[in-house]
Amino acid sequence: MTFEELYNIHAGMVFNLALQYVQNTEDAEEITQDVFLSVHQSFSSFKGESTLKTWIYRITINKSLDYIKSKQRKKRFAFLTSLFFDNSSDLKHDQPTFDHPGILLEDKESIAAIFKHINDLPDNQKTALILHKIENKTQVEVAEIMQTSPKAIESLIQRAKTNLSKKLNTNEG
Repeated sequence: MTFEELYNIHAGMVFNLALQYVQNTEDAEEITQDVFLSVHQSFSSFKGESTLKTWIYRITINKSLDYIKSKQRKKRFAFLTSLFFDNSSDLKHDQPTFDHPGILLEDKESIAAIFKHINDLPDNQKTALILHKIENKTQVEVAEIMQTSPKAIESLIQRAKTNLSKKLNTNEG
C-alpha cells in the first residue's frame, strides 16, 4: 500500500476524530497533517501488534491531546504577558468559537457548551467518551485503541457520563 492510498483510506477518519477534540475545522486539519506526518515518519517502526487503523487512531488521539495542551499553554502565556494591545483597550485574544460543520446555527451555543464540558474531562475519560459515543466504537474497540481492558473502558465512560452530568446540571441550576 502506498502512502497516498493509506492517506486516502484514513484521512476522513483522522479528521473527524481530531474534530471531536478541537471542534474547529482549521485545527482538525492541522492535526490531520501532523498525524500523517507522524505516520509517514514512523511507518517503518509499525510492528503490526494492532491493526493499522488502531495505530492511526492512537496517533490521532495523542496528537489531538497534545494540540489542545499546546494551545492551552500558549493561551496561558499570552494571558500572562498581556491581555490588551499596546496603547489600546482592545483585547488581544478573542474567545474561542465553536466551528463544527453540520451543526445548525441555533444549536451551536448549546453544543459548544456540551463540548466545553467534554473538553474539561480528564483525557482518558474524554477519549473513551468520544470514541464510544461520538465515533460509535464498541467498548472492545475503544479498549484496543486505548490499550486497556473493556471493563476499564466501561468504567471510564461511566465516570465521564457522571462528571458530564454534574457539570451540565450545575450550569442549569
